[in-house]
Amino acid sequence: MNEVTAVARTAPDLTAPDLAAKAETGSDAGQTVPHNIEAEQQLLGAILTNNDIFDRVASILSEEHFYDPVHAKIYEVARTRIARNLQATPVTLKAFLEDHPGLRELGGPAYLAKLAGSAIASFAAADYAQIIYDLAIRRELMALGKDIEAKAANVDMASEPREQIVEAEQALYKLGEAGKANTGFQSFLKAVTGAVESANAAFQRDGGLAGLSTGLVDLDRKLGGLHPSDLLILAGRPSMGKTSLACNIAFNIARAYRRGLRPDGREGAVNGGVVGFFSLEMSAEQLALRLLSEASRIPSNKVRRGEMTEEEFRRFVSAAKELEACPLFIDDTAALPISQLAARARRLKRTHGLDALFVDYLQLVRPATAKDSRVNEVSEITQGLKAIAKELDIPVVALSQLSRQVENRDDKRPQLSDLRESGSIEQDADVVMFVYRAEYYKEREKPADHNLEAMATWQAEMEALYGKADVMIGKQRHGPIGDVPLAFEAEFTKFSDLVQPWQQGENRT
Repeated sequence: MNEVTAVARTAPDLTAPDLAAKAETGSDAGQTVPHNIEAEQQLLGAILTNNDIFDRVASILSEEHFYDPVHAKIYEVARTRIARNLQATPVTLKAFLEDHPGLRELGGPAYLAKLAGSAIASFAAADYAQIIYDLAIRRELMALGKDIEAKAANVDMASEPREQIVEAEQALYKLGEAGKANTGFQSFLKAVTGAVESANAAFQRDGGLAGLSTGLVDLDRKLGGLHPSDLLILAGRPSMGKTSLACNIAFNIARAYRRGLRPDGREGAVNGGVVGFFSLEMSAEQLALRLLSEASRIPSNKVRRGEMTEEEFRRFVSAAKELEACPLFIDDTAALPISQLAARARRLKRTHGLDALFVDYLQLVRPATAKDSRVNEVSEITQGLKAIAKELDIPVVALSQLSRQVENRDDKRPQLSDLRESGSIEQDADVVMFVYRAEYYKEREKPADHNLEAMATWQAEMEALYGKADVMIGKQRHGPIGDVPLAFEAEFTKFSDLVQPWQQGENRT
């Protein structure tokens, strides 16, 4: 007779002592793992007496949460029958369980009748279910700890310690988040309340935003800010400035960070936010140089060549001191798998908080496992990024390359069909934006010097396009599509609001 059966047999009358007191260590002081046999017995009895109770605990419990395998089997059979709109009672379950060896050890089908006889009051069912669930999580924590210890003790070249740490973090976070997503249906009143709170947040910002501000007024007006759980794709051909724009937005969010008490009573970011930036192409130093060039108004090429004057160098150092407290965290690990990217994002949220995540760029992220085609690999990556956005409840901005077919058209303005390698990028994204600088293409159409008429026309067109860029919103689930004109200062790699002639003297903040 196994230990579980022995414990169950010690309570044949199925009385209801103080279960909460036993919840930590189990009903027997000699037990080494936390469990509560009596709680399991009485909850099962309540379900067999009144099947409606199952609906109250189904979102909390599944069969693997029961310590006694016989109880787990009874719960599984009852769940299956109730799901089919059939009665689950000691009589109806008898045919499915009378040959079960574990049930025979407990007295056979008569044990089901004893369970029903011990039924608790229906209002206490959720409390008993929570006790059983909490004890199951404790057992899983113990098992996870033993697993981590066993893997660490096994010195194997195929299992690097860093990989083990990532696996352990993933397992712990998954365990910590278990059950949070199973909210099921919610009343319309609750949904309306959430919508009103979101609208109130926008109203309190003077009709501005429900999401994080990008720091660019016209872009914010079009997007309403960066919304939690959204995946935003920022795409463009090389040299269009998509990394620069992503850096500008990330920096603007981090620089505006203010911590305080939110309207829901929780402490967190009341303005701006903590930003994570995965730079799979550029090093952290290169990204920092771009941000410092923008903040100090010193061209980055002068900084790289060391051609700064003493005054410029003092300005550069002063900007560095001002920005060192910005909550902007950069990870420049190359060829990062999507699973590790998710694990590191979770770790950052747990340790420092995380309000927005940037990935530069999507095609450099590796799938968790090799796929039979690049299309399937990119699909896994975009689905993984969307899952991160929903799981951490933050906006995720992922940069993406465009296919070369843009260069083969007379009209170089990008389209959704230009997204490289997979239609899943368009499908999974909540917002798709393109960075387009007509100046870049016009500059390469410069005519020969001796063709004075063509040169004059070209110069006039270049003057009209100089320092201008467009963010083209090709898809937006929450609002309109269209173009947002921006100013672009190439020497500082900085995007800013473009002041139109009719807006001269207008307050843009």
